[in-house]
Amino acid sequence: MSPEPTATVTAAPPQGYDGTSPFPPDGPAPARVGGERLYVAVTAAIVVLPFVALGLLGRLLWGSLVHPADIVLAGVLYTITGLGVTVGFHRGLTHGGYRAVRPVRIALAVAGSMSFQGDVIGWVATHRRHHAFTDRPGDPHSPYRYGTHLRGQLRGLVHAHVGWLFRNDRTPPERYAPDLLADPDIRAVARAFPLLCVLTLALPFAAGWAIGGSWVHGVTALLWAGFVRIALLHHVTWSVNSLCHLIGERPFRTRRHDRATNLWPLALLSFGESWHNLHHADPTSARHGVDRGQIDPSAAVIRLFERLGWVHDVRWPTAERIAARRT
Repeated sequence: MSPEPTATVTAAPPQGYDGTSPFPPDGPAPARVGGERLYVAVTAAIVVLPFVALGLLGRLLWGSLVHPADIVLAGVLYTITGLGVTVGFHRGLTHGGYRAVRPVRIALAVAGSMSFQGDVIGWVATHRRHHAFTDRPGDPHSPYRYGTHLRGQLRGLVHAHVGWLFRNDRTPPERYAPDLLADPDIRAVARAFPLLCVLTLALPFAAGWAIGGSWVHGVTALLWAGFVRIALLHHVTWSVNSLCHLIGERPFRTRRHDRATNLWPLALLSFGESWHNLHHADPTSARHGVDRGQIDPSAAVIRLFERLGWVHDVRWPTAERIAARRT
C-alpha cells in the first residue's frame, strides 16, 4: 500500500506583508548539486529547444512538408502527458483527491514525467509550496512577486510564467513531499526522469518513421509530436501559474492574498486546470470545474477510472461544500 498522499502544506502568513508590496529579498540561495551553470543550462534546454523546433517547422512548412500522422501523434501524446500532469501529478499525488491502485499510480507518474516538466517528486513539492504560500512571500511563482503596480505586474507575469524556472530556489522535498520520498515506486519514476525525457521524443520519431516509412516522416513527427507538443503543454501549464492569478473570475473564497482565478479559454487545453479559483478554494477536490458549462476533462477521466475500479476514495465536491465556499 502506498503512503497516504499529503494534501497541502500550510504556512503562517509572513509578518508585515500587505498584499501589494514587492516580496522581500530572498536569503542566500542554496547550492545546487552539479552547480548553478548546469542547472541553468538544463532549464534553458527544456524551455528553448521547443522554440528551436518551431523555427525548424517554419522552414519545413515552407515546402508544405507536414503529414496528418504528425498531428494525430501530437494530439495523442499531448493528451496522455497532459493528463499525466493533471490527473497524476496534480490531483492525485499533490493533493490526494483520490487513491489509485499501484499500476495506475505508476503509469500516471510516468505519463506526467514525459511532459518534460521535471521529475515527479520535485514537481509535487514545488506545487505544494505554491499552495502553502500562494501569492505571498514564499510562493515560487507568484505574479505578485514585484508588487501590484503596472511595471511590477508585467515583470511578475514573466516571472510567474517562465522566469521562476531559472531561479536557484530549490523546494526541499523532505519538507513538502516526504510521502513521495517514502514511496519506492515514485522514487524510481523520479530517478528515471532523464530516460523518460528521451522516450517522450523517441516515441514520435519511431512512430512517424514506422507510419511514413522514411526518416523524413520520423523527423516531422519528432518536431510536431515531440517538441511542439511539449512547448504547447509547457505554456498551458505555465499560464495557469501566471494568467490564472491575474485575470479571470473569482466566484469562490480563497485564503488571504490568494488571487487564483477561473479562466475559461484555457479549460480544454489545460484539461480543466484553469478552473483555478475553485481549486484554490478547495484544493483536495477531484473536480475543478463545478459550475454549469465548466468542462473538466481531468475530472471525467477520474470518474472513468473510479467506475473501472482503478481509483477509490475520490473526493468529489458536494453541493454543500461548494456553496460554503462561494463569495
